[in-house]
Amino acid sequence: MKYGFDNNKYLKMQSEHIRDRIAMFGDKLYLEFGGKLFDDYHASRVLPGFEPDSKFKMLYQLREQAEIVLVISAPSIERNKIRMDSGLTYDAEVLRLIESFRKMGFLANSVVITQYSGQPSADQYRLRLNNLGIRSFLHYVIEGYPDNIDLIVSDEGYGRNEYVETTRPLVVITAPGPGSGKMATCLSQLYHEHQRGIQAGYAKFETFPIWNLPLKHPVNMAYEAATADLNDVNMIDPFHLEAYGETTVNYNRDVEIFPVLNAIFEQILGESPYKSPTDMGVNMAGNCIIDDDSCREAANQEIIRRYYHCLCELKRGNSSKDILYKLQLLMKQAGLTINDRPVVKAAMQREEETGHPAVAIELSDGTLVTGKTSDLLGAASACLLNSLKVLEDIDHEVHLVSPQAIEPIQTLKTSYLGSINPRLHTDEILIALSISAATDKRAALALSALRQLKGCEVHSSVMLSSVDEAVFKKLGMHLTCDPKTESDNQQ
Repeated sequence: MKYGFDNNKYLKMQSEHIRDRIAMFGDKLYLEFGGKLFDDYHASRVLPGFEPDSKFKMLYQLREQAEIVLVISAPSIERNKIRMDSGLTYDAEVLRLIESFRKMGFLANSVVITQYSGQPSADQYRLRLNNLGIRSFLHYVIEGYPDNIDLIVSDEGYGRNEYVETTRPLVVITAPGPGSGKMATCLSQLYHEHQRGIQAGYAKFETFPIWNLPLKHPVNMAYEAATADLNDVNMIDPFHLEAYGETTVNYNRDVEIFPVLNAIFEQILGESPYKSPTDMGVNMAGNCIIDDDSCREAANQEIIRRYYHCLCELKRGNSSKDILYKLQLLMKQAGLTINDRPVVKAAMQREEETGHPAVAIELSDGTLVTGKTSDLLGAASACLLNSLKVLEDIDHEVHLVSPQAIEPIQTLKTSYLGSINPRLHTDEILIALSISAATDKRAALALSALRQLKGCEVHSSVMLSSVDEAVFKKLGMHLTCDPKTESDNQQ
């Protein structure tokens, strides 16, 4: 993988910048932490070299100064809202995050339940938190929020919310997903701190859009593609341009809410510490790009991947035409077509040649490897083995796993485990390869080459099973699929 991002520089620069922002306010900084704290695979895909846990590692450097407060909305608890990536409900994700933070030595003992209006499920969740020894606090619905500033900044507004007592200079406000009420929690706490004579400030940490990259830079456009379902739109920050004569990028929701935030800051603190939404941010990612061309290419591929993902989700009934139209528009604005993804053409050509589903993998040096569907292996499994052979210069005709070893596995699947498809999935062929590696040096070489597949592009001419998708993800490979099933091919 060609690196375009200096991760070590980022960890150092980002933590230092947050320390500077703490010092700017004196006693305490409330840091609204947006996006994924763990497993930020989007950032690692568009900024090659950015590690999925970089934000957590950065925060780890500040753990002696930091305290974590989790935020969840009562409506999310009531609706059993689910994170699509993990399959966990928001309330379960909060508990998982607290456990993860504690294991790494963070102080994490507080949960704020926002938009509370007597929901029974929120009351039950609060009881559960109490039984686990976790403090919980209620923040109420405020009529006319966020425009009714006189009510918001009063004893009947923020003053009615329960105050979260914290002991560290950096209070990180994070949540299981968007719409949880992180910003409102920060502002409520500012009000209460000011009432108690404590100097406190607010800042926002989000990786995207990157404020000091051009508006139409592929990395920023890839963020729009990733949030197409939220209708986020990148835009020039007009407040920053007016205040400093400097062009910076933000997104519509922050720009639209800034006049209201500014008025709330003035009401609470007497004057606003910020002249623009960009001022509020602390993101240093743009300063750590070391190869702009690599990041542009990676981001372009992400835009195309998001387009294919939407097509497949439409096929499954989990997306909408409006999201697809937005992604098509983004591709046009970026000057991209599906032909800019070489694995697509390679997989489709292989399918045309064989009349069966095919998969293509692009190795880090640009070599394209394909795999076809056979009686023994699915196309994904065949392509995976073929790629390992290319990486270790093993003759294509060599059987890394003998057919005689595959046949008993097929019998197990179909005769005992009730599977209709006898062909081996990627996880099954990798287990078989691991067994062969114990006695076959070439199989052992192929197995050791797996790490070289990280960052490689993959395309399937049909939608793959969840098992195969998961294996490619675990290997760090970037998968797209055509929006059709194997049965579609047979019609």
